[in-house]
Amino acid sequence: MTKVDATLDTILLQIGEFGNYQKLVFGLFSIAVIFHSAVHIAFVFSAKDVNYRCEIPSCDNNGSTEFQPEWLGYAVPFYEQKPSKCERFSVLNSTANLECKPEEFGTAVEKCDSYVFGEPEITIVQDFDLYCEDNVWKLTLIGTINNIGQFVGLTISGLCSDRFGRRTVLVLGMLGTATCGIIRAFSPSYIFFAAFEFLDAAFGAGTYACGFILGVELVGPSKRVLSGTIICCCYAIGEILVALVAWATQSWRPLLLAIYIPPLLLISYFWITPESIRWLISRGRIEEAQIILRKAAKFNKKTISEDALEKLRIIEENKEEKVKDPIFLVFKSVPLLLRFINCCICWITCAFLFYGLTLNSVALNGNPYLDFILTSLVEIPAYLMTYFTVDRWGRRTSQFIWFLMTGVSCFTFIFTGTDYHWVQLTVYLLGKFGATAAFTVIYIITSEIFPTPLRHSLMGACSMFGRIGSMVSPQMPLLSQIWKPLPLVLFGIMGTISAFLSLLFPETLNTKLPDTIEEAINIGKSTEEIPQIKNK
Repeated sequence: MTKVDATLDTILLQIGEFGNYQKLVFGLFSIAVIFHSAVHIAFVFSAKDVNYRCEIPSCDNNGSTEFQPEWLGYAVPFYEQKPSKCERFSVLNSTANLECKPEEFGTAVEKCDSYVFGEPEITIVQDFDLYCEDNVWKLTLIGTINNIGQFVGLTISGLCSDRFGRRTVLVLGMLGTATCGIIRAFSPSYIFFAAFEFLDAAFGAGTYACGFILGVELVGPSKRVLSGTIICCCYAIGEILVALVAWATQSWRPLLLAIYIPPLLLISYFWITPESIRWLISRGRIEEAQIILRKAAKFNKKTISEDALEKLRIIEENKEEKVKDPIFLVFKSVPLLLRFINCCICWITCAFLFYGLTLNSVALNGNPYLDFILTSLVEIPAYLMTYFTVDRWGRRTSQFIWFLMTGVSCFTFIFTGTDYHWVQLTVYLLGKFGATAAFTVIYIITSEIFPTPLRHSLMGACSMFGRIGSMVSPQMPLLSQIWKPLPLVLFGIMGTISAFLSLLFPETLNTKLPDTIEEAINIGKSTEEIPQIKNK
């Protein structure tokens, strides 16, 4: 813990760890996280494949509105008990009016260019003519473009956040992504849509981290983990919200307008929310930090020591110079380098499993909206379970259990019959539960196994590598065309391998955070405990 952290924690204990002011600020930034989550995952429904089949002239023109009428088996080939989307059997006598009888159709298969839809849902498939297997890659590419945009945006937003402030990046980032989303709702072409998907993701990439930091920063030390868990739950709420809106609108253009217009209200945060206190101190703006703390004390009806406030100025004046290019120091230590590589692999797996299982949920055999909602909803108990168990089971054991749960669940799902949808869904949800918990634990592990000069840089580097997993995950529907269970097989293999790799991490439960490379190498070997803050 730095001197600034220790001094701020002392002040927060004086003004109330989670008083009315903190609750107000925390609530406002939690809303921002919900907005971020909703717009971040909107591409799942706007670029979703839809249920359709070939239109059969005369047969479908006879007033029939059924998606699977009795005669369909004569006119369209079926695969896995589902009608082909883009193929139909040839008509033996094309000049006659069809009565839709078996003898009117041949065995030769031909492509079609008009379709009948199973639901009223409208996505970019219809508007940009993205029908049939040849165009599935264009749908999956949208998710990858989104994650590439985030990859680029994270780098830029990190630099902007350090220079201009966390609140500035949060508000301007959400305004930028809202503007891009609204423009995208009027896209005239696929290329236009994809370009603004990239810009949307790039603008919003750093907003979650800023919202998380700003929401948790003013909370006292004993309430900080719980408040962080609640903000994680807000991310799941945003996912559920976008699924509910998509279910209600059934059309991608109204969906985008409905979820991208509300974030424009966040411009008010420039006047109703405080800037990051730690950032203000790091920039030498001590007076502004003191004003925020005094305002919090007054709002909470508490008194604050002016001596404590003045210590912030003294610490800022005597702060040590930061280590230059700290990330390169890891290459001087083989144990740290191997640990960093292992971290990167586990981060890639976490992102691959978390986003892969989320995106794949709309392709299960049930209601895609309900399946997605349940897959998102299960994140909340996973976050809560992690909060209650990570300090009991230990970091390493917890990571092993959650990775293994995901791997086993994915393999089990493959061998569960499609006739038992709720059994399949339950197994699938267990996999998403494990993936969510593993993602939470890897944050903790990465923040505890590296020395102080390297901690922030290596955390950022691991997170950047993790984006590889989230970039690849939207492409899983393409693999399902080769072999339908293939995505689940890959999820299971990655989860199982990473479960055993996680056993190579040192256990950091109740150990002092390392300040030097030597301490980091020996972490887990010492029995020195971290001082615990007890609630009175």
